[in-house]
Amino acid sequence: MTVSEQPTRVAIIGCGSIGRTHAAVILEQPELLLTALVDPVTEARTELAAWVGDRAAPRQYPSVAAALAADVADLFVLATPSGLHIAGALEVLEAGKHVIIEKPLDVDLARAQEIEAAALAAEARGQLVTVISQHRFDPASLAVADAVADGGFGRLCSAIATVSWWRSQSYYDSGDWRGTWAMDGGGALMNQGVHTADLLLWFLGRPVTITGHAALLAHRDIEVEDTAAAVITFESGALAVLHATTSAYPGLSASVQLMGSGGSARIDNDRLAYFHAAGEDAPESRMGMNGEGDQSAEVLSRYPEEAAEVADPTVYPVGHARQYRDVIRALASGSRPGVRVSDAVNALACVRAVYLSSALGRTVLFEDVLAGVYAGTDVAAGIAGGVYAGKGQA
Repeated sequence: MTVSEQPTRVAIIGCGSIGRTHAAVILEQPELLLTALVDPVTEARTELAAWVGDRAAPRQYPSVAAALAADVADLFVLATPSGLHIAGALEVLEAGKHVIIEKPLDVDLARAQEIEAAALAAEARGQLVTVISQHRFDPASLAVADAVADGGFGRLCSAIATVSWWRSQSYYDSGDWRGTWAMDGGGALMNQGVHTADLLLWFLGRPVTITGHAALLAHRDIEVEDTAAAVITFESGALAVLHATTSAYPGLSASVQLMGSGGSARIDNDRLAYFHAAGEDAPESRMGMNGEGDQSAEVLSRYPEEAAEVADPTVYPVGHARQYRDVIRALASGSRPGVRVSDAVNALACVRAVYLSSALGRTVLFEDVLAGVYAGTDVAAGIAGGVYAGKGQA
């Protein structure tokens, strides 16, 4: 399905902070027109409408059904809490509209797979369905992914992916849904680390086994973990460490380090900190021991920035903007977007596998997680080292 020369009408479902992020990007795209704000909380709708000001004139609706009945949008953006994604997504897809879903796809893997099946059917009808994974569109990520595809790193042997951030107790106390299995679906790994997990799978391929541990160590009165670590094996034989925490005061970086027999790379806070790709025939040397052989500047010159330069990324989120440009291209050409629902399902399954391994005290198989072998397992029981409440179902 292609779009006409008229802007694509867009509705935002969920008018909280992430809804404002999407609004900021949409308002900067001439191919898009913000026409509706959807939220059952009147104050949330009116506050976002006031923030939009005279840059657009979106109509306000208390429900997705009301917005669909009014036929005010062709593309719906789901920016609701994670546990509400499935209901909104299925409703919009059944109405024949395009959908963008914020990460994570859902908090429950079985429900995410339900969205996946609906998305495949929708794609066959010409609808666009994508999940936000904005870091796949960073120049650093594209450079590394292209080098992997071209064999520039030789045989990929290992990787270290970490999100070492800090979130205060007030962050978790700011909303009843934060830090709950029902709405958040997990803690540091699910919410802060899912993008990094997605990059890890994008670079290394399909996981085979996952051995993980999760703990609540620096926070209180939440059901989920604030620290998680796992070892993952991949079909290629590569080994990886995946780590996420919101207990790294005052906050460090998010990074992915990829190491192979013919090259290595490191992405740190979305920037290419080191890159050397010599391929399988790389000469033996000590290159990179002190930064020698760094090809970062050279390789990044092939990936010019597409988004506008801005002083404050919180006002105009460049990562989301890059993915929106991909969405706009897909709508114009009738092609598939760069991130599909199946990609998000695999990232979610990887995160759930860490929780399951922690709960069961043993290694789990990725394919078993996808197949629902562990359905019903109480993953909350795997959050050790602190007080937790509630239940989290696989």
